[in-house]
Amino acid sequence: MRARSWSLCSSWNGVQHDCAFTSSAYPGMTGTCEMADQENIVFPGLKDRVVIVTGAGQGIGRVVAKSFAMAGARAVIAEQNEKKAAAVSEEIMESGGKALAVTTDVADPASIKEMVEVVEDEHGRIDVLINNAGLFSTLEMRPFDQIPLEEWDRVLRVNLTGPFLCARAVLPAMRRAGWGRIINIASGAVRLGRPNYLHYIASKAALAGMSLSMARELGADGITVNAILPGATFTEIERKTVTPVQKERIISMQCIPRAEVPEDLVGAVLFLASEASAFVTGQSINLDGGATGS
Repeated sequence: MRARSWSLCSSWNGVQHDCAFTSSAYPGMTGTCEMADQENIVFPGLKDRVVIVTGAGQGIGRVVAKSFAMAGARAVIAEQNEKKAAAVSEEIMESGGKALAVTTDVADPASIKEMVEVVEDEHGRIDVLINNAGLFSTLEMRPFDQIPLEEWDRVLRVNLTGPFLCARAVLPAMRRAGWGRIINIASGAVRLGRPNYLHYIASKAALAGMSLSMARELGADGITVNAILPGATFTEIERKTVTPVQKERIISMQCIPRAEVPEDLVGAVLFLASEASAFVTGQSINLDGGATGS
């Protein structure tokens, strides 16, 4: 698959972001928006950093990419769906940010290689990689002995091999610079041992383990590697397997009694990508409102 890209750049003239609990942003959700004000989440050293976010066409990835652009970084929307990639780039452009959309399949080494070449041709550097792309919302809940082998292979290919391939692809650029940040989006469901999604749980547990091992290999190169473990994060993506009753049960497990949304992850992600986290590596950070404890 040939990567396609759109470069959308201008100076930052204003800020627009979705309130987590508006019906337009998250259908079916109501309540008071009590999140950190993204305009006031500021960390040193993010301006003009080149940040690749995989799977940034929707959900968590979309919010993360927009947040980096809001912080002055150059967001790269590495997304398999061409139209969604372009749409997120346009959102960023309309708000005055800087973005490059590149159609990317994280399960395909050739697609990743071409994406990295496009980014380096455009910006001459790669500073941050957010491995966010993954398969989950389209998966059916079923006992592990009923998961088709093809589905098992596909989930691990995207959720685990994809981050491995992306990290390997950006490594030369980060090593040349003597600086880099790799942030892997795992899942808090790993620590709950959630049943009936064994392929997903296995892939995310392995991703957290890979983050620590990779951090030990790359520390001397000035590259940090960390994993974030979000809780059940509600986005605009439909999740047929979560009923209203199940959603209330999830919220009741948390110390913070409201639904988690992508904006709740932004502060930690920006911190791990910034100079402020220079001595933080090899960590798996729970961001689940206290559902799983430490």
